[in-house]
Amino acid sequence: MKILHTADWHLGKRLDDRSRMEEQQVVMQEICEIADREEADVVLVAGDLFDTFNPPTEAVDLLYQTLKRLTAEGRRPVIAIAGNHDSPDRIEAPDPLARECGIIFAGYPHTLIPPFALDSGLRVVQSDKGFVELQLPGNETPLRLLFTPYANEYRLRTFLGHEESEEELRLLLQERWQQLADSYCDRRGVNILLSHLFMVKRGDKLPEEPEEEKPILQVGGAQVLYTGNIPRQIQYTALGHLHRMHRVDASSTKLSTSLPASTTLPATTSVISSPVFYSGSPLSYSFAEAGQQKHVLMIEVEPGEAAVVREVPLTRVKRLLRKRAHGVDEALQWLSENSDALVELTIVTDTFLTALERRALNAAHSGIVTIIPEVADVENLVGSGQKQIDLSRGMENLFRDYFHHEKGQEPNDEIMQLFNEIMAEE
Repeated sequence: MKILHTADWHLGKRLDDRSRMEEQQVVMQEICEIADREEADVVLVAGDLFDTFNPPTEAVDLLYQTLKRLTAEGRRPVIAIAGNHDSPDRIEAPDPLARECGIIFAGYPHTLIPPFALDSGLRVVQSDKGFVELQLPGNETPLRLLFTPYANEYRLRTFLGHEESEEELRLLLQERWQQLADSYCDRRGVNILLSHLFMVKRGDKLPEEPEEEKPILQVGGAQVLYTGNIPRQIQYTALGHLHRMHRVDASSTKLSTSLPASTTLPATTSVISSPVFYSGSPLSYSFAEAGQQKHVLMIEVEPGEAAVVREVPLTRVKRLLRKRAHGVDEALQWLSENSDALVELTIVTDTFLTALERRALNAAHSGIVTIIPEVADVENLVGSGQKQIDLSRGMENLFRDYFHHEKGQEPNDEIMQLFNEIMAEE
């Protein structure tokens, strides 16, 4: 079975006041072409389909058009779950019609997929809350899918039946996953976990969440789930939330990057039994992601065997670049050499930029998103020891600086937790 894993489309997202819709249309087209070229049997979209609870109409249209094309007239199922940017009700609203096309939406951890069958041969064999088993057209191997869309702590505890429990939420979720796996997942099928949660290998350093990303709320007093919480029957875990493609269990995973899709790997190929991956976003959505190569992931897996993961680069995405130039002349030269990119430009000068210099820079490059003047002797220019604010820093660091400026002390843990909760809400 060949599975295409993608996530974090954030359709409708802007870069400052700049629309990314045209770029999103191009990259959605490329993902559809990859699915066809690779002859994917299934497509998994691991959350954050939209960027806001109320996306613009053109973003909604693009989502449905893309998912419909990915289904290949109902022969290839597409399973899409809600992320922390999505309204779960909005995600599930078109489900009755979407099922007729081979698209399955899940907005909540307790979503129950009703049985259905299409003329293409695609059908739901059985389902439970947070689980579905599919029979694919022309493929005797069943696909068993455990799915957990993003949910805040209250919603997860309600789903798990432990509203008042003080037990760690990760252990409760592990118990639920294991119950589903024990009931439905054996070595005669392909067993996959699809989720939009923050997961790491125990003991590893936490990966950074994307800049400007709504942080996933702390759950059960713990920030993360561990790969050890995944049921032993699961052969691959498809995650969404991090915008950089990330191997969660990187220490023992061998990634096939140069072999064509049709290559048969030798029996000695070193892979772990249950790889855990974030596919990353298809576009760079902030300048903290400048220079990143974006991908979708192709997973090849057979019943009872280890999954093999292969990166497929996205080649038509517009680059995001950061440049720190010493003076306007250097900036103009660099801009002429990088015309096909979106740019955050920092200009190091002895004085503030004039209006004429700003006009010259913007005229030289249509993709300048931000110009940040870095004045070398700003204290002498403005007096009183004022310092320039570094707007390229993350929101949390800017908040800490502001709080220290206003209160003369660092914010405590309780204040930072409230700040993160506010950032995570619409």
